[in-house]
Amino acid sequence: MEHVACNLCGSTRHTPVYEMPDTRFFPNERFTVVECNECGLGFVNPRPSFAEMPKYYPPEYYQPPPSGGFQQYLLRRFRAEARYLRDLEKLRRTTKLLDVGCGSGDFPRFMKSRGWQVEGVEVSGHTAGSSEFRIYREEFQNIAVAEPIYDAVTAWAVLEHVHDPLAYFRKASQVLKKNGYFVFLVTNFHSMASRHLFGEDIPRHLYFFTRQTVRRYLEKTGFVLEYEDNGRSVYKMAPANWLAYLLQTKVRGKAFRFEDVPLSSREFRRVHGLSRGLSTSWQYLRYSPVSVVERMLFPAVEIVQILRKTYGISTYMARKS
Repeated sequence: MEHVACNLCGSTRHTPVYEMPDTRFFPNERFTVVECNECGLGFVNPRPSFAEMPKYYPPEYYQPPPSGGFQQYLLRRFRAEARYLRDLEKLRRTTKLLDVGCGSGDFPRFMKSRGWQVEGVEVSGHTAGSSEFRIYREEFQNIAVAEPIYDAVTAWAVLEHVHDPLAYFRKASQVLKKNGYFVFLVTNFHSMASRHLFGEDIPRHLYFFTRQTVRRYLEKTGFVLEYEDNGRSVYKMAPANWLAYLLQTKVRGKAFRFEDVPLSSREFRRVHGLSRGLSTSWQYLRYSPVSVVERMLFPAVEIVQILRKTYGISTYMARKS
């Protein structure tokens, strides 16, 4: 584990926001999220070093969900991601894309089918390569490209995972052509889900961004923000347990800790060895009536959050100036 200063402004002054375990693989290990007192960037501190991180990305992390329809989900997601690049496609010329954190290359492959020249970056050894186009197997800032050769660089849910986001912004600026686009999706630290409801995938998520901190990153690295989309068109980060949080903090006047989070219906079935059914639903209702009520109100709450730009996911499109 290592202690770090703020990646954005370099300050060593920060305030703890919450503590939670690794809910996916190592539930006995707990981590603290802090907020920089100077610029507001959120980050895990102390955190696993880069050499320690493979432990938190076992092969299971990269396996698709067992439920059916995953390919259809990917196709919908890629179409949503491609919409951010429509302005470049309208130019009707050969365009070159670099997708950072490309996994096995599915999104670049999708864009190749639309006429793009594509390359990717992926550090994980648990993902497949590609014979169709080049995938750099190292951190983005270390790839052997130092000239502005790309029309677009994309990073879908990547920057929250890396140890040095500033280096990624700088590298994107270095390899993009003038007026090229850097399109990236991150979680929103101003959202209830990220800041209060333990919705982040810690410690795989190491950094937590707000609109203000994103703007500062862009200004430092030669970008102009063109567009921000706070919503769920690509990924979702629903405000699970928002009602339990409000009851705990506003009605009871107490802090909302990770231990106060009720089990989800899926976790409840697993813990008690139950299958789906009406009887199980009634048992879960008795266990956590608040969870059942809040689920019914989810659509309205999410719409309000999107209108107020406080939903858990934000996508940014920045132009190299």
